[in-house]
Amino acid sequence: MQSRLDFVDRHHRGQLLDVGIGCGAFLELRNKAGLQTWGYDVNPAGVEWLGERGLFVNPYRAAIDAMTLWDVLEHIPDYRPLLANVRKWLFLSLPIFRDADHALRSKHYKPAEHCWYFTRRGLMLAMQDCGFALASESNIETDLGREDIGTFAFKRES
Repeated sequence: MQSRLDFVDRHHRGQLLDVGIGCGAFLELRNKAGLQTWGYDVNPAGVEWLGERGLFVNPYRAAIDAMTLWDVLEHIPDYRPLLANVRKWLFLSLPIFRDADHALRSKHYKPAEHCWYFTRRGLMLAMQDCGFALASESNIETDLGREDIGTFAFKRES
C-alpha cells in the first residue's frame, strides 16, 4: 500500500476517490497522512464500512479530481461512464499482457470475473479514447511479486 501511496503522491496530493476499496487499507493510509480520500465499492461489506465512516462517494453521480482503480478496471464492463467523472488524475494497477496468447495462459485469465485483457498499447488507446494521456508508469507491483501487474498514472487532457 505504501508503494501505491508513494506513486500517487508523486503526481497528486489532493482529494481522491478510491474505487474498489478492498479492505480499505489504501484509503486509511492516505487519510492518516492527512490527504482527503473517499471510497466507492459494490461489495455490501465495503459499502457498509465506508458508510459507517462517512467516506462513501458514488463516482457515477459526482465528479472527482482524482481516482484510483487498484485491480478494478478489468472488472468493469463499461468503464467509460466512471472515467468521465475524473477531472484530473487516474491511477490504475491491472494485469498487462504481451498478446492474446499470454492473456489466455495467464493466471489472470478469469472470464467469469474479468471483462478486459489489455496489452500496454491497448490500455494507452483505451485511456486516450476516454480523454487521458499517460503521465507515468511503474512495475513496482511486479517487482513486489505480483505477476504481470502494471501501475499507471494518467492525466486528463485539456
